[in-house]
Order: sequence, then structure tokens, then C-alpha cells
Amino acid sequence: MVVKPRTDRPIAIIGAGVMGRRIACVFVAAGYNLHIYDIAAKVVDSAVLFVDAHKEEFSLMPRISKEKEEIGGVENENDTKRETQTAITKIDLESYKQAPFGSCNTFTELEPAVRDIWLVVEVVPEKLELKREILAELDAKTPSDCVFASNSSSFKSSLLSSKVSPERRKKVLNVHFTMPPSIRTVELMTNGETDPKIVTYLEDVLGECGMLPVTARRESTGFVFNRLWAAVKREIVQILSEGVSDPSEIDLLWEHMFKNGPLPCQLMDQIGLDKVAFTEETYVNERGLDSEGTIDWLQKEYIDQGRLGRKSEKGGLYPPLTRSATHKTTPSNPQSAAKDIYVLDVGLGSNSRDVSQVHHNGKILRWNLATQRLTPVMVGQNLPDGIDVSLSTQRIFWTNMGRSTAAKDGTVWSANIDGSYISCLVPQGQVHTPKQIAALDARQEVYFCDREGTSVHRCKFDGSNHDILMQRHVDKEASLLEQMRSWCVGIAIDYENALMYWTQKGPSKGGRGRIFRAGIDIPPGDTADNRSDIQMMWEDLPEPIDIEIDSETQTLYWTDRGEHPLGCALYCSYVGGEKMDFLQKVIVARHFHEPIGLKLDKVHDIVYVADLGGSLYTVSLDDGLKVELIRNNGCYTGITLV
Repeated sequence: MVVKPRTDRPIAIIGAGVMGRRIACVFVAAGYNLHIYDIAAKVVDSAVLFVDAHKEEFSLMPRISKEKEEIGGVENENDTKRETQTAITKIDLESYKQAPFGSCNTFTELEPAVRDIWLVVEVVPEKLELKREILAELDAKTPSDCVFASNSSSFKSSLLSSKVSPERRKKVLNVHFTMPPSIRTVELMTNGETDPKIVTYLEDVLGECGMLPVTARRESTGFVFNRLWAAVKREIVQILSEGVSDPSEIDLLWEHMFKNGPLPCQLMDQIGLDKVAFTEETYVNERGLDSEGTIDWLQKEYIDQGRLGRKSEKGGLYPPLTRSATHKTTPSNPQSAAKDIYVLDVGLGSNSRDVSQVHHNGKILRWNLATQRLTPVMVGQNLPDGIDVSLSTQRIFWTNMGRSTAAKDGTVWSANIDGSYISCLVPQGQVHTPKQIAALDARQEVYFCDREGTSVHRCKFDGSNHDILMQRHVDKEASLLEQMRSWCVGIAIDYENALMYWTQKGPSKGGRGRIFRAGIDIPPGDTADNRSDIQMMWEDLPEPIDIEIDSETQTLYWTDRGEHPLGCALYCSYVGGEKMDFLQKVIVARHFHEPIGLKLDKVHDIVYVADLGGSLYTVSLDDGLKVELIRNNGCYTGITLV
């Protein structure tokens, strides 16, 4: 089911703190209009600034559409009916088209904030009586058809709705967000009286907002995940209190067993140990558990001493600013463990008559080498072009060219390899059209070209220290064809020799492309636009695009999308010699459909090549044999191996 965002009536968020503003981002990014309420004006003003700054990041979350089917029934004790069970048979990430951002208005008075809303999400502190009073007041001031969603992580909505009218209870449920956008799960749970149609509808709404909705089939303190998480926390604290192990060893075990999951002790520090204890108290009271080795110990050893976790200067389970002992290192031969190819679909290839969506059709796709399956990692990208991976941090980095080549609306992003923990490294306003990107683990840096910006850039993995390493000056009075000679596209880093290589493509099919190299650092006394160490290696090339260097053999590889027969080819050349005049370039393979991305796999002596015609190839370095892995309606640009 595809749910079109409701714009006739707004959604209200009650509580504009850390979680409230993130929930607001979820809905605004999907096109819903929001009212944010908090009693403190400074808090709501801060929340709106947060939404404006981060809504683009939230809009990148893939939209989820689940198709379900019955997989059988279970007879109850009285054998009077069968309870059907369902399974998700399809998750559709392809159909999403980005909606315009919704509006976000602030309120410090409750009545005008909720006057005409259709959904209210309560995100006030975890205090039972406070939540009951808020829901009772909302019952009196909201429209009769308004749905109440509580973000409470520890109180059942049946406890919270004791003061609302019987008719309203049919519209009350728990909707617990975790920490979007990095953790996209959201759990829904009935209060025992909730209309099932409301639960189903909200599942679809949240899926269209990019969340991963999971519904508890019965009312349960802690929903699904929190019950699992509660047991894990309880045992961890017990182990620590008994002196059996320490936080770093526990997290080491967890990471080894569950590599894609959050590390539990670090996660408790992130949440805050005071909140951990408060939530745990609910389970202790309800189940009659012994609190001596859990809550009481945590209170005495940490909370009473002001050691609350990351938010505390004294730290928590971990000392402040201490790195985990499980920090990953780069494999000695990173390509030998490659299991997936990450390929960018720029979004221009699908046979859609709605060209207004072209600039939001880009995707990051994963091709599994074992299963030969292509699955989306991220959608809704603005013309993605370059991608690379850092194996030491397990993060991917990619560039989006933006909507207009005349404006500085390009961006550079990073995320975990599964698409989580998205971060914008270079926001709009700093680059025009960022192209190929290269990650350098040794220096925790990424390098990328800016085509219309006629420059080469560098920044740290977190986006800091953004510098321009090389800047071409363009005569604005010159013809466009002449200006294109300065357009920088491909980038490759030879760390061992402290060199960077880049392409300047020239006019399309114009035969005026060039390849240059220079040091990865600007020489002392030079500037980005006046470097003395730049060497032109070739000129009058058909149209060189992306580029890669094998530092060990000093072989440079590049794609060329120029005119046949010399264009639409994969080239290589030895670049380790002293005399530049004698560099011999060789065509490794040709007859591609405008090749862009390439990635060297030294273990198998092949190069992967992606082209705008929707194909992904392997090319043998021995004989140039091409094997087509994928051919579809895509329009492929950058690729990398993970």
C-alpha cells in the first residue's frame, strides 16, 4: 500500500526534545505538515532549527512498502477461532518518489497546536502521571477522530489512557521510535482496544516515511525489542556487578557474535545510565525481580557518582572519550574479502514519463557476488555520481551532483555500509557538481572532483578540514566548449607515492580530454590555483571520466565515454617512468555504452566497469574479455567493492 502524505490536516508532536524533533524530521521529510508543541519557547525554536538542518538527511531513508500474506493459523485454547499469522513477502524500495518537504510550525500553547490535527505523537518525559494528564487534556482538545500515539518505551498505552474516554481508547496506541535516522525501527502496540485498522494504516504511513515498523501482536511491557534488550542489559549489569568481566570484553564478544548490531555497553552509555535504571525499574516492579545486583548497583556505582554515560563529563560504563577496544583495522589485502559491489544508479535510465522526478531518482544499489542479486541500499538521491568505501570504518562515501549544474547544490555523504547512520560531509553551498570520490583510510580522508567547480577537493571522513587542493580558473567570456576543458571529473590517490591523479573530460565526445597528476598536498608557498607541481600526462583524449591507480604496479586505469572507436573504452597505462613523453596508453576493452565507474580487483585480475547504458561488466586484465553481470533499465555511474 502506498500512502500519500496527508496535507489537509497536520500532525502534532507534543514534546520538542531530542526524540520529539527527530520524529518531526521523519514526518516533515515525507511531506507531512507538523505542529511542534512544548511549554518552553527556546526548546521549540531549537527544534525547528534542527528540523531545517536535518530534514534532507531524513529524506534519504528508503521508503518501505510491505506486502503480507497469511502463513497459517493457530487455534486458541477454546478452539473457537483461528489467529492468522502473517509474513512479509516483499519489501519494495523502488516505488518511492520524494515528496516536497512538509511545513513545521511551533506552539507553546496546547489548544491551537492540536485544534485540527489527525495524529498526535506524545513525547513527554517517562512519568506515568504526566503522560496520563497530557492524554486526558488532549482528549478534551483534539478532534474526535484524532489518533493518539505515545512514544513511551516503558508504559503500555492502556496504562496511559486510563483518563481518556472509552471511544477515544480505540484510537490510542504505542508508537515507539528508537533513534531515527540511524536506527529506523519503530514499534507499534495496541492498548487492547485499539482499532486494528488504525494500526495497519500507521504501519503504512511510517513505512512511507522511511521507518521500519514492527507491531507487537499483543500488549506487552517493553514491546518486542525492549524486552530482548532488557534481558541483555540485566545480565550485563549482573556480570559487571559480580566482577566477572568488564565493558570492553563484553562489547568485544557482542561485536564478534552480532557484528551489525549496536554494542550494548556503548549503547547504554549513549542512552544514559539514569534512563536505563528508570526503565529497568518498571520490569523489576512488574515482575518482582531482585534489584540488588542491577538497579541498586547501577545507582550506587554510577548514577550517584554522576557517571551517566556520554552526556556526563565523568563518562559512564566507559571512561569519557575512550575509544572502543574493538576498533577495526584495514585488512592487508582489502579486495580479497570483497563480497558485494556497490553501484550508483544516477536515476536517468528508467522509462518514466514523469521527468520531474529525475533529480530524485538516484539509488545506491548492492550487487551480491554470491547470490547475484541486486538490492537497494538507499534511494531518493540527487544524481549520485561517485562512491567509495573505507574498510577501516565500514562506511561508504558518495557524491550527489545536485539539481542544477549552475548552482552550488552538490553534496557529499557518508553512511554505514548497510545504509544506516547517514551523515552529510559537504552540504549544499560549498561545491557545484561533485563527481568521483576516493577514500584514503591511511589519512581518514576523502578526495573528490568538482566538475563545474573546476577543482579537486579533500576533507576528513567527518567532513572537517574541507580544502581545495587544485583550482582551475575559467574565463567566463570563453565558449562553453572551452570552459569544459577545465571540468574535473575522475580522481585517484597513490598514497605510497603521495600523488593524486585527476581527469579533465573536455567537451562531450570532443576529443580534448586530459589527465593530470600532482602531489596530494599543496607544495609550500603554492596555492590551490597556482601549483608548481602539476604534470599533464595526456591531452586530446576522447573523453576521460573515472580513474584508478594500482600503486604496486604503477598502472593507471580509466574509463573514456568519448566517441567510438577510441571512446567508450577502458584504458590503462604504466605511469612509473620518468619520461612522460613515452607513456603508452592501451585499450583494455571497448564497446561499452558510455562507461563511467570502474574498480580494480587485483585478486582476480579483473576490472569492474559500470556504464550509463545500465550494464555492469567484469573485464579480464589478461585478455580484455568482457562479461556482462547486469543489464537493465538503470543508468550506472560510480562503483566500489565491499
